[in-house]
Amino acid sequence: MTMSPRPDRQACLRGLYAVTPEESRTERLIALVTAALDGGARLVQYRAKAVGPETRAEQARALVALCRARAVPLIVNDDLQLALAVNADGVHLGRDDGDPRLARQLMPSGIVGVSCYDQPDRAVAAAAAGADYVGIGSLFPSATKPGAIRAPLRLIAQTRAVAGLPVAGIGGITADNAALAVDAGADMIAVVGALFQAPDVAQAAQALSFPFTTSHSPHVRTQPATL
Repeated sequence: MTMSPRPDRQACLRGLYAVTPEESRTERLIALVTAALDGGARLVQYRAKAVGPETRAEQARALVALCRARAVPLIVNDDLQLALAVNADGVHLGRDDGDPRLARQLMPSGIVGVSCYDQPDRAVAAAAAGADYVGIGSLFPSATKPGAIRAPLRLIAQTRAVAGLPVAGIGGITADNAALAVDAGADMIAVVGALFQAPDVAQAAQALSFPFTTSHSPHVRTQPATL
């Protein structure tokens, strides 16, 4: 199978951002992500905390191949070295996951995302370090991270204004509240449970993507800075 070229990092930061569940069976994980892509997911983040390094590498490589064939970015959560090793399209860094400046240096054409929780000032620092987007949340109560700090919806627009970067809303997002995040200015919504725990993953992806086709949010999208 001939793979498509890497997606343009400045053009793809919009829509449903599928964050993978913990799944030790690579074949099952690929089936779940395939269904999410069939339903309209525009980005995929590989997030795995409970599997060993060999399985992580195997799964990440398989997801890179799947997503590259669909011209959808595959972002690795937390692990810059794994992202580099599997030729992923980017990396997403949390508070303790490394320096986004180093990620930008080592992935000059890659997508660099940074978690900013409920702190717009972190987004300003991320932009200065070369990030392409930032994450704000938890917007709603989250089963994936029940102890996560809550971030009011108004912080989405505030963060976009001060950092000049696209914002991914994250935390407790479902088909019932996704429109609230999108209308508040979210360029992307990052979803785990409401997507991959659904009986029909493709159908759930369609429902979660729907607000992006109907939103009349007045904010003007800001593209990532040219680096």
